[in-house]
Amino acid sequence: MQTSALSLRLAVVLIASMPFMSANGQTDNWPSKPIRIVVPFPAGGGTDIIARDVTQKMSATTKWTFIIDNKPGSGGNLGIDTAAKALADGHSLVVGQTSNLAINPSLYNKLPYDPVRDLAPIGLIGNAPLVLVVATDSPFKTLADVVKTAKAQPGHINYATSGNGTVAHLATELFQREAGIKLTHIPYKGASQGLTDVIGGQVQLYMSSVPTLLGHIKNGKLRALAVTAANRTDDLPQTPTVAESGYKGFEAVTWFGLLGPAKLPPAIVTTINVELNKALNSSDLRKKLEDQGLNVTPGTSDEFGKLIKSDIGKWAPVVKDSGAKVD
Repeated sequence: MQTSALSLRLAVVLIASMPFMSANGQTDNWPSKPIRIVVPFPAGGGTDIIARDVTQKMSATTKWTFIIDNKPGSGGNLGIDTAAKALADGHSLVVGQTSNLAINPSLYNKLPYDPVRDLAPIGLIGNAPLVLVVATDSPFKTLADVVKTAKAQPGHINYATSGNGTVAHLATELFQREAGIKLTHIPYKGASQGLTDVIGGQVQLYMSSVPTLLGHIKNGKLRALAVTAANRTDDLPQTPTVAESGYKGFEAVTWFGLLGPAKLPPAIVTTINVELNKALNSSDLRKKLEDQGLNVTPGTSDEFGKLIKSDIGKWAPVVKDSGAKVD
């Protein structure tokens, strides 16, 4: 009887330890082949450039081999879904960002993935603030000027972005909620025509990322009124934040981070996170990313996971109030 009980206890211990042993086995032999990094946008775009810069640095220090796999489509949903459904052995990862992880769950009627349930956050890479601009001959000199006019004439001021449901669109909608004003949104299919129209005076305001608008601000074609980050950006040190302009706590940025399938072994998550942070803390990569307008923000996988959950809750009511929807 005692022997039988002892055998049963040993069996239970062995069965309970099997997943742990399997995960360790995967970790010990990992990586056993090139690591695919899915980029859910076309080659040459901001997310693609960040992915290539980061993995190039990681490869140089770890000798791991990375392959960039561009899978654009459906607002980034195709690439995220591909990575979420990949084998969770650490050889298929994805660079996700605010739109496809925090905004699309509310923007699309049905997503093929759940960003919290189906993905394992590995680490945040950084974020890019947005900037609100006007033409240089605009009567608006400050954000307060915009708010004053908008309160006097609701809906009279129009603003442009590169499309419905973009971070720029929803950041402006969020600001309207905070300021108690109503602006009229004019969505474009890309940045170029919107830029042309705001410079030409057909559109009164324009919201986009700092890297997109920086050159036009520096050459005097646009005037920056405020940036949406928590702190001023080094690229525009004289431009106040929205928070500084009277809206304490306001922040709306596009962040980028590395993730894998949900069942990625914790040991692999930790290993990649450590090497990712080493790369981000290197002076050469940090400078390269900052020169592109990115604020580098290394951290833990738990911190990244909490950010995703927090931003899903943050953007949901903004999407609802804006009326933006994609089928």
